[in-house]
Amino acid sequence: MPKSKLFEGKVPTFHRFVKVIGWIEIGGHEVISAFVRAYDQGGTVYEGKDSYPDMESALQDLEAGIKSYMDKWGIK
Repeated sequence: MPKSKLFEGKVPTFHRFVKVIGWIEIGGHEVISAFVRAYDQGGTVYEGKDSYPDMESALQDLEAGIKSYMDKWGIK
């Protein structure tokens, strides 16, 4: 399947994180209230809000949360 550039252009930090470091989860979870979540091998990197007005807002928040984490730890 050809690779899409959709996420790479709109949320570049999110794209790099998933490609190289960890994974994300989007949507409801029976235990965790956050709608968007990011993880690496060490555990939770970011948990967003319980809900968002739309998916774009959720992805922008996830992008900012992952960027903050990567900046804090000096990850390029």
